[in-house]
Amino acid sequence: MTSAIFSAINILTKPLSDGSVHNSQSSQQEAMVAVLRANRALLLELLHSDSSYEDVRRLREEVIAEADWFSSDTDETTWSYVQECLLLFLTLARHLKNELQLFEQAPPPSAVKQRTPEVAPPLPPDVLSVSQQKTLGAALQFVASLGLCPYLAPGVGVPLGCRSAFGLMVEKLVCGGKVLERRRRLLITTNVLLRLAELSSLATLVFTRHLGDVMAALCQLGHQPPRAEEGCTEEEKIQDLSTEERLKCKEALRGLLGKVYQPIVIKELLILQGGPKQSPGGVSGGPSSRTALGSAPAWLRRLCGQLLSERLTQPNGVQAVVRAILGGGTGGESDWKKCESVARILVTCPQQSASADSYYRQVCPQILELLHFKDKLTAQQFQCVATRAALSMVQDKACFAQKYLLTPLLAPLLRCTTASDEGCSQIAVEEEELTRCVGDVYKIWVVGNSPSAPLLKALEEVLLVIFSLFCFTKQNVSHLRAPCQEILLWYLGHAEPPAALSALRQLSGLQEAKKNEVAARFSFTPGSDGGVRLCSRDSCSDEDDALYEKLSGEQWRLECLMQLLAELKDSDLPGDFFLKLLQELTSWAAAEDEDNKDEEELDVSAMTLLEVEQQLLGRAEKRGQRLALLQVLAAMVESLQYAVLLRKNSQVVDFLVSLLQRACVGLDHTAGPGLGNSVESETLSMGIGLVATLLSGPQLSAEDYSSLSRLLPSLEILSQKHPDVFIQELASNLRAVIATHGAYRPENLATAPQSSKSLVETAKNSLPQRKKQKITSKTDKSEARPHSAPTDSKSQSSTHIKPSASPERSTAGGNPTGGKRSTSEPQPPPKSFSECLLEACDPDVPTRAYALRVLTQMVRQKNPEAVQGQEKVLRLFLENLEHEDSFVYLSAIQGLSTLADFYLERILERLLKDFQRGPSLPTSNKEHSLETRLKLGEVLMRASRAMGELAPHIGRPLVCVFLQGTRDPDQSVRASSLSNLGELCQRLDYSLGALAQELSSCLTALIKTEKEAEVRRAAVHVITLLLRGLSDKTTQVLRDVLLDLYRALKWVVRSDPDEVAVLHAQLALEELDEVMRRFIFPEQKLEKKIVVLP
Repeated sequence: MTSAIFSAINILTKPLSDGSVHNSQSSQQEAMVAVLRANRALLLELLHSDSSYEDVRRLREEVIAEADWFSSDTDETTWSYVQECLLLFLTLARHLKNELQLFEQAPPPSAVKQRTPEVAPPLPPDVLSVSQQKTLGAALQFVASLGLCPYLAPGVGVPLGCRSAFGLMVEKLVCGGKVLERRRRLLITTNVLLRLAELSSLATLVFTRHLGDVMAALCQLGHQPPRAEEGCTEEEKIQDLSTEERLKCKEALRGLLGKVYQPIVIKELLILQGGPKQSPGGVSGGPSSRTALGSAPAWLRRLCGQLLSERLTQPNGVQAVVRAILGGGTGGESDWKKCESVARILVTCPQQSASADSYYRQVCPQILELLHFKDKLTAQQFQCVATRAALSMVQDKACFAQKYLLTPLLAPLLRCTTASDEGCSQIAVEEEELTRCVGDVYKIWVVGNSPSAPLLKALEEVLLVIFSLFCFTKQNVSHLRAPCQEILLWYLGHAEPPAALSALRQLSGLQEAKKNEVAARFSFTPGSDGGVRLCSRDSCSDEDDALYEKLSGEQWRLECLMQLLAELKDSDLPGDFFLKLLQELTSWAAAEDEDNKDEEELDVSAMTLLEVEQQLLGRAEKRGQRLALLQVLAAMVESLQYAVLLRKNSQVVDFLVSLLQRACVGLDHTAGPGLGNSVESETLSMGIGLVATLLSGPQLSAEDYSSLSRLLPSLEILSQKHPDVFIQELASNLRAVIATHGAYRPENLATAPQSSKSLVETAKNSLPQRKKQKITSKTDKSEARPHSAPTDSKSQSSTHIKPSASPERSTAGGNPTGGKRSTSEPQPPPKSFSECLLEACDPDVPTRAYALRVLTQMVRQKNPEAVQGQEKVLRLFLENLEHEDSFVYLSAIQGLSTLADFYLERILERLLKDFQRGPSLPTSNKEHSLETRLKLGEVLMRASRAMGELAPHIGRPLVCVFLQGTRDPDQSVRASSLSNLGELCQRLDYSLGALAQELSSCLTALIKTEKEAEVRRAAVHVITLLLRGLSDKTTQVLRDVLLDLYRALKWVVRSDPDEVAVLHAQLALEELDEVMRRFIFPEQKLEKKIVVLP
């Protein structure tokens, strides 16, 4: 019978015939009406005449008997057609319901007999075939188009004309009619569709395409304000909707919204809510998207807003809203904009909400839950929404954000500070809680990267706990180490300087903050999943062990803090903290004398025991603070590089100010000229030398002199009170130079005691590199300038610093031990550098070659004259590179490779340029340009070998030049470029991954298209060297191109006519075979390991 019912439905939905189609719109409407009338008449005829439809006719008559809405005397063709469709829908629903009840009560005997674990269960009778679903879907579309959408009020739902051109024609086909009659017909169609949807198999078909239309009808029937229609008779008013019917529609709407998947419901409610008001212009007859929505009535907008608010505040409502708006996004720019929009929606409290407090109390926990999704794409979108919503709440609704967002988010970390062992459980904070909390903090603070005062203040409360957690993870294997480090660096990088300095004092132990530290008698322990948990610990009974544990813990925390500060390479915070501690050390040195006087004048006999104890404890506490300060300063000096501590000239000046102030304080404490501390005297000499070095730099600016003017008070005190006459005179001269901005520069500025020269040399070595360059240039100028003073070595100034001789040069004058000297290295020349330059141009080949070898040795030993004249040496080597004798040009090649090894960036650019374009010297022979380029290729190959571990960092320019060289017209240059490329690529390791595609394309193209066998051999040899250099890293670095390289090698073995190229390919395949064997069958090692479980 089911097939008979669907056959009847198929008759009603029979398409238009070709003879009924005409050009004009009016003829299409007339043809449509004619087809509807003909299909309905054909169905009625078959129901009364065909015996196969007898059961359908009987069941249809039962439905008509119960349907009080059915009217057989209507003259409107479309409504008559809709009535027949509705009757068949009810007939189908009744039949399937009866069949389903019989199936549940007594399954088919055959199904019972054949029920085995391998046999599929029997299908229930309400399961429809594909063709039946297609037929029912077409009928539902006709009913929605002719019996539901035309009777919706203007602005309710999406009009048919906005959906398609056919919808516009149908919309004009069903128009007119009285308002009360339209409401009644809308109610009839909606009720039948809801009854049809009571069966789950039919509900899917109804709500998949027509959910929005059914929701629009229920909203209009149940919530549209009633209006008194003019000119209506009493009988027509009786036909209007009753209160009971309106109430049932409201309940049906509530039930429908509760059963359907919430993201779909939210999407349909947003569509029903409509878009902004549009300018009057009419709707075109063509199809348009759903985004072109008209303005909905005020009552519908209020209703949709209320329903959306209810969906949002119910459990998992925020997730449903996010899914509805974002849909299946791909993570593009438009999705990020949608995330911003959703975040603004979540943060804005709706007008329908009872109170803002209740709204945020329900929504904020759901926002935090968005951070915990595992699916990659969904998690990215949800985390973006949650992060933006949280940051917006912190900025706009700081009070609610602190109460319902930040406090619950940081609760596990806050519980670490307030944990107590009163409970029975020894675990105060579980591993999962800490992992989730640290992850949420990382996503909102670090990934969100929108610093604000509330965020910084909230993070400051748990900063010590996160630092303790970071210190613990540094001792163990844990995935929380990197997030904790990034959180700490984010705070130190974005906090205000005073707050950041205060936090550093707390982290270093110089400032106590007991309320924000991990609770006493609790400590972190490793978790089972690589995380951390907080557990209670047993107190140590032995005082020595407890003291050792405390001191070692403080020392480890200090080391971890130094590692954090070392990461702040682009920040002034480490230097400011260092200078702050130096100022504090200076102030303590000034107060030490007063404390000593107070101790001498203290009368212990007149004090009680309690007062004496308090006095002693106060002194011990002060000494402990001073020791802690010295410990932090010592750790910073030992662990941090000078480039981190003193990044700017102003910080160098601040350091000098602290140093000279401390020296001035020490002058008051010293009774006589010989009673001072030797360390302080040496430190002062170093400081004076630093000031002199800064002033001897080239052309200081007005800002530099303004910064140095802070040294004037201290220099004045030193020039008046220091017991050393030389220091007094030098301080006075330096003060005069600073005060006059360099206009006054006395001749005896450089007269400092010879004994302080080594200290100044040490100060020079501790300066930043840019200061070294200034000092060297100034020193060279001062040495080259004639002096009126005697040039005795004893009168050399410690202010103008001369570079010391290198160890290699000091031992190059002879061999006092009488040991063997390598025959490849020539004896150190007794002649000067200038003489060697002249001999390198000698026409005698042995003399010239030996001179080139000696110059190479000078460059290797960093001879000062060779370093200063490296441009001359480079030109000389390049000229001799074109010499025809192998003894000469091989010596030049060795010299150029040595120059490239010591001055890589400066020499490499010139070599690469000449290799690409030929020799650039004016005296170069253009006829021998190819030979010179090949010799330069040999130099570059030696330079590539000498790079070693630096190849990944500085080898990229060489790779580019060698790849360009593979396209050179000359085959020898192409082969040389490939040879050099192979030597370099086997040293690039993981940095080769970015060039893998380009390199693979180049090699495979040369292997298959190059005509010269020599070049093909070189290309295959590059693959061999590449596989040999990468070894076990091959599958990681070349994973995207490994198959292409393998196919290229196999092609060479099968098709290349050159035997040498085939041999190279076989060697490369053997290398690849060894790599893959080690990858698939790793070596089994029988060894014992001690593993610390995470």
